Amino acid sequence: MANRLADSTSPYLLQHADNPVDWWPWGEEAFAEARRRGVPVLLSIGYAACHWCHVMAHESFEDPELARFMNDNFVNVKVDREERPDVDAVYMEATQAMTGQGGWPMTCFLTPDGEPFHCGTYYPPAPRHGVPSFRQLLDAVHEAWLQRGTEVRMAAKRVVRQLSARARPLPESTVDEKALSGAVERLSDDFDRRDGGFGGAPKFPPSMVLEFLLRHHERTGSPAALAMVDATCERMARGGLYDQLAGGFARYSVDAAWVVPHFEKMLYDNALLLRVYAHHARVTGSALTREVAEETAAFLLRDLRTPEGAFAASLDADTEGVEGLTYVWTPEQLVEALGAEDGAWAAELFGVTPEGTFEHGTSTLRRPRDPDDAERWARVRAGLLDARSRRPQPPRDDKVVTAWNGLAITALAEAGAALDHADWVDAAVAAAELVTRLHLVDGRLRRSSRAGVLGAADGVLEDYGCLADGLLHLHQATADVRWLDLAGQILDAALERFAHAEAAGAFHDTAHDAEALVRRPSDPTDNASPSGAAAVTSALLTASALTGGERSVRYRDAAERALTRAGLLAAQAPRFAGHWLTAAEAAQHGPLQVAVVGEGPAASALTAAARRALPGGAVLVAGQPDSAPLLAGRPLVDGAPAAYVCRGYVCRRPVTDVDALRAELAGQG
Repeated sequence: MANRLADSTSPYLLQHADNPVDWWPWGEEAFAEARRRGVPVLLSIGYAACHWCHVMAHESFEDPELARFMNDNFVNVKVDREERPDVDAVYMEATQAMTGQGGWPMTCFLTPDGEPFHCGTYYPPAPRHGVPSFRQLLDAVHEAWLQRGTEVRMAAKRVVRQLSARARPLPESTVDEKALSGAVERLSDDFDRRDGGFGGAPKFPPSMVLEFLLRHHERTGSPAALAMVDATCERMARGGLYDQLAGGFARYSVDAAWVVPHFEKMLYDNALLLRVYAHHARVTGSALTREVAEETAAFLLRDLRTPEGAFAASLDADTEGVEGLTYVWTPEQLVEALGAEDGAWAAELFGVTPEGTFEHGTSTLRRPRDPDDAERWARVRAGLLDARSRRPQPPRDDKVVTAWNGLAITALAEAGAALDHADWVDAAVAAAELVTRLHLVDGRLRRSSRAGVLGAADGVLEDYGCLADGLLHLHQATADVRWLDLAGQILDAALERFAHAEAAGAFHDTAHDAEALVRRPSDPTDNASPSGAAAVTSALLTASALTGGERSVRYRDAAERALTRAGLLAAQAPRFAGHWLTAAEAAQHGPLQVAVVGEGPAASALTAAARRALPGGAVLVAGQPDSAPLLAGRPLVDGAPAAYVCRGYVCRRPVTDVDALRAELAGQG
């Protein structure tokens, strides 16, 4: 049997390379084989850090008898959803339409033309809670294909027609002051006042919504907006969602109180949360959120940075097939690691009980209160980290995803500048150099690479938007014009290749010349990471404030048109429009621009003061006169460094001392 996955750049596909299932990678060859044999395609979609993907692989895909049946009666296609988000989006929509829910692993049965006729998620090896076993499902689909093949094909065509009919751009609507304040009110209705966050279990970190609420507070002074951010940031930071020993956040909490996480750690979550915690620390001066920002950045640099200088996709939920094995503790294990006295103290501090908060009498670590003995806390934490480091560690998915590295570049550049960590900015530069050198090919982005080997999949809209945004923030942190130029090239390509031909302001998620799927995906909602359309819109708005002349006007017009496609989403479902709302806040604010010209201690003092006072969504560039578009035509004042503050099309007189700059920025709230 050919091992068609052996040369993949996806660690997830490589996990399945030695299965007895005759897996094919996604591609025309697999569908041609299905047409030749006259059998359906079994499409299995997952990702490397997915716990239930591992469970189904072990239970079913490693079973020789099941594999034989799959090989005899299907063409089996394995897809890494992180490498092919376009394929995942199309069949996730079908799965949700057929079952009312979605998730991974995703299991879909397709005609040889790629049309879905039956979809689901995880299937157990034996019937359970009303869910058939995987073998029962295979038998039923095989029989239906043999006995009612024409009917099955017609049903699949109806599914595609119905999904295509639903795939219209959102109607144009306004995202103005009323819409923004209305989104805050709606979010307040969904807010969990006891535990923070929104809604019930499972509870996901609402990073983009928190970013919006912070920006709204900075612009309007809304105490309600800030209160939701305060509570959520603190509860997440003190819960089991956050790694109390080494920093970094897990994917989500299975309960409403942030006690038990789903243990995988994703690059996109930690990049987005680093940004939120750094902004909250800047706005409020909170020692806790600054500590979390610093520890999360340390986690990114220590545990997710690749040898090439970019950032890996994730750490697995499982260690040696056991979920959370690396991270959970019993009271006895704490005593073994620390001794009786410190072990008992740690158990009380972290909420580790004989009954446990997780499985089999184990507990996650939480920090409901700050320890009153800093020296002891440092000793205990170091001892537990040392003990944990000797445990088996979760595998790492070390592919480099363009969009997620864009988010990491943004977070490290912005947080590094705001919290005075030059090493974070340096790390952002290294990641940007790797991604733009390797992933940008003839003006087009590729989705991912691994160990310096470029993957075959084309970039999707989120790759263009997130990377462009990262480069724009890197330009602000470094004043290096090359990042601004590259961001402009990427945004120009996005406008040319992804814009909707019939609906101004709307975007498709795949390029006009990308591989044709049964439907061209176009999802404007923000979920675990920003939607492609929201990411591009945010980048366009930032670019408009950093460039000049015709390009600035063109980017601003494109951003404003795109925002008109988000009004209905923001009004009806603001929890799924967080990134759109952050962009709308920046647009409502002007956006605010600060240019600091000059060099030496006086210029550095002006720059530092501006970074501490600037609201989210504002732009800042510091450097010599005329060294960047925002600095063009802005000279020194009487030979001294100066700061120029503009909002929209209105600029104030330049100032040369820090107190005057602070006063100027305080009046721009």
